[in-house]
Amino acid sequence: MLQDEEIQEIAAETGFSKNQIVRLYSRFLSLDRQGRGYLDREDFLRIPELAINPLGDRIVDAFFTETGSDTDFRINFRQFIRVLAHFRPLNKHKPNVINSREEKLRFAFSMYDLNKNGYITREEFKFILNMMVGSNITPDQLDSIADRTITEADADNDGKISFEEFCKAMERTDIDQKMSIRFLN
Repeated sequence: MLQDEEIQEIAAETGFSKNQIVRLYSRFLSLDRQGRGYLDREDFLRIPELAINPLGDRIVDAFFTETGSDTDFRINFRQFIRVLAHFRPLNKHKPNVINSREEKLRFAFSMYDLNKNGYITREEFKFILNMMVGSNITPDQLDSIADRTITEADADNDGKISFEEFCKAMERTDIDQKMSIRFLN
C-alpha cells in the first residue's frame, strides 16, 4: 500500500494529484496480476487499447526505454507513473519537468528511434509509418513519404533526423494536445 509520504513525493515529482496517484496505483495493481510489484511487457500487452493500437508495441517499448529498464524489462510503480506523467496536460501555473514540451518531444522521438542511437533514419521512419498505415498505401507511396519527411526535417543533410531536427520539425505541432490524456481525479 502507498504511504502518505510516498504519495506526496510522487505528486511533487509528477504533478499528479493524490486521487490520481491512488487511482493509477489501483490500475497498476490490476495490471500486476501475479502481485510481483512490477510490470513486464506482457502485462502491458494485455491492455486492450494497446493491443489494438498499431503503435502499441512502440508505446510499450517507450515505457521501458524511458525508465532505463530495457535490460530487465520490468518497471515498478514509480517508473510506471513517471512515464504516465509525460501524458499529463501542461499546466502553465504549475510547470512540471516530466511533462514539459521538450520531454513530450523526447518521448515521441524515442518511439521513432528504434535502435536508440539518437537519430531517426529513413528505414526507422518507414517502419513506424508502415505500422501506422499498414496496407493502406503502396510501397512506393511509403518510400515517397519517408523520403520527403527525412529531406524536409534533415537540416544538416546527413540522411537522418537528430532530436534537435525533430524538435524543429515539430515546432508548429501542438504536442501538448497530441500527447495528453485526461486523468480522472
